[in-house]
Amino acid sequence: QVQLEESGGGLVQAGGSLTLSCEASSTSSYIYGMAWFRQAPGLEREFVAAISRPGNTYYSDSVRGRFTISRGQAENSMVLQMNSLKPEDTAVYYCGTDSDNAYYSSAYYYSTRYDYWGQGTQVTVSS
Repeated sequence: QVQLEESGGGLVQAGGSLTLSCEASSTSSYIYGMAWFRQAPGLEREFVAAISRPGNTYYSDSVRGRFTISRGQAENSMVLQMNSLKPEDTAVYYCGTDSDNAYYSSAYYYSTRYDYWGQGTQVTVSS
């Protein structure tokens, strides 16, 4: 079992920054990949960024160059630094973990491969 705790959401003006954190507590599960997805009202959940156990990072085209994903200080934790935020970044951001390393480098953006999810944290960017 893996429990995920997200933090850091909030309200910010366009052009501002926010930092999201996710910490996974696992009693026995191996975690290979950790990722952020987001879901805006009326839309499907979409991939934002991911980091694998070896440290490879992946980004969606919409956030590349503005967001940075990195490992947190605690084991099985990660941080998403979001800069130059836009109103279209407004969504609930979810942290997910993947225990399977098979094909991760080519399939990290599929939400169905992630085994556990956090409750989500709201990010609102005002114009």
